Amino acid sequence: MPIHPSHDHPPIVTVMGVSGSGKTTVGAALAQRLRVPFADADDFHPPENVAKMSAGTPLDDLDRLPWLHTIGSWQAEHAAVGAVVSCSALKRWYRDVLREAAPRQTFVHLDGHPDVVARRVAGRPGHFMPASLVESQFATLEPLGDGEHGLTLDLDLPVDELVSRYVAAITPHIGQGA
Repeated sequence: MPIHPSHDHPPIVTVMGVSGSGKTTVGAALAQRLRVPFADADDFHPPENVAKMSAGTPLDDLDRLPWLHTIGSWQAEHAAVGAVVSCSALKRWYRDVLREAAPRQTFVHLDGHPDVVARRVAGRPGHFMPASLVESQFATLEPLGDGEHGLTLDLDLPVDELVSRYVAAITPHIGQGA
């Protein structure tokens, strides 16, 4: 579904996708371009979640729910100034939790081939998410669906191109009070 932000409200954006898709890099660049605060959802995980993932065990929905509420609260706190957060947001109901806290947000889904993502994850020294969990993330992923405001972009594009494509997608709508 297209993005319809309003010039009356700064953007609230979730850059989503599997681990290794480039969410943090793209999210930080997008926040800088939009001149709004940025947060990496990984920083909101409680120690138990980090320990579980570090051990190679995927998180379940009960692990994720309090984490999603914390992220949504951060977004809601920044609604007046706008914000970008990088968050896997793999399932629609996860995105529903985020939308409940910050209803006018949009999503940028960084999508790509599992082999590319696995190589990226394997090349990240010291990150708690092992490459062995990439397959489980793709199995869990529910792409943006009907009624979800956002766009899907190829994660293999350069960061500047990804940011420019988001900005181009919202630019025609700014000033229309969508």
